[in-house]
Amino acid sequence: MPATSPEYVKTSTAAAITLGFQPGSFHRDARLTGLNLLLTYNEPCAGRCAYCGLSGNRLPDAEPTFIRVDWPVYALDAILKEVRRDSRGLERVCIGMPTHRRSWDDLLKVVNRWHRESDLLISALLTPTACRGRDFFELRAAGADMVGIAIDCATPELFERYRGRGVKGPHRWEEYWEGVSRAVTVFGRGRVGIHLIVGLGETEAEMIQTIQRAQDMGVRTHLFSFFPETGTILARRRQPPLGQYRRVQLARYIINEGLGRAEDMTFNDAGQVMDFGMDITPLVKAGEAFRTSGCPGKDGRTVACNRPYGNERPSQAIRNFPFAPEPGDIRAVERQLRQGLKGAVAHAG
Repeated sequence: MPATSPEYVKTSTAAAITLGFQPGSFHRDARLTGLNLLLTYNEPCAGRCAYCGLSGNRLPDAEPTFIRVDWPVYALDAILKEVRRDSRGLERVCIGMPTHRRSWDDLLKVVNRWHRESDLLISALLTPTACRGRDFFELRAAGADMVGIAIDCATPELFERYRGRGVKGPHRWEEYWEGVSRAVTVFGRGRVGIHLIVGLGETEAEMIQTIQRAQDMGVRTHLFSFFPETGTILARRRQPPLGQYRRVQLARYIINEGLGRAEDMTFNDAGQVMDFGMDITPLVKAGEAFRTSGCPGKDGRTVACNRPYGNERPSQAIRNFPFAPEPGDIRAVERQLRQGLKGAVAHAG
């Protein structure tokens, strides 16, 4: 019998380690608080995204990674049994769907099982292409309390190039944003998040304007740093410079926390942030802006989906801190915020 959903799901490597299914430990004693699962099928994802490990146009002999790591397949029964036996501090489960003809129906079944058989909060990571004509109220009734949608690209041009017609893919920019709007209607403002990937060719200004667009819809942004997956079209693309990522992280925090707006910020000719429109010193010192952004845990505020080392190898500089940054981390962030800036440094605080 094929190991496919809804009886089986993929888990991130971090989740497999946390559940005791694989040996291993986390660098600097990081602790996973959000369980990431993905529906799985024999057929590849119908999406053909140029950067994605699940992409249908990825080279067939490439190592099967997604967001940098392996995603082993386990029986849903076994995962639920282990979480009921010992939740290990997990607060939320996120169930993602590839673009597949069965994925909406299977998503409802898996969400419903988690709702009935565990006390974890439930996020559903939706692919609007696979949700055409579907009623999001069904998903809420099944037990999901939050929704995520991976827009990924900051501009319609990049989306078209890397997810749409540029790769002969099925996804459309307008349909994704319509999906975001539909999700807000059903789940409410503050109950929907979008994923954006820094480093696909956008400027800092373009990324920050898209974060503001989502914020104005009542949608928070969950930020990722591009990491090249072998065998994909963008396998040779480099990660974005740390300076670029740090400035976007800080701008996202300012916008999502309602402390300022994109229009208050100033940019140079290269689209880099030169001034955040406020004194950033206390924000940088606090470090919260540089922690992983994602769906919250049971207190409604602290991020549960903390994805340890999902954007970099443990040997590299941490891009999304899965824990509170230490003083040495903050000093490094202060330096990184200035890296790569063209022209005068006006925003260093």
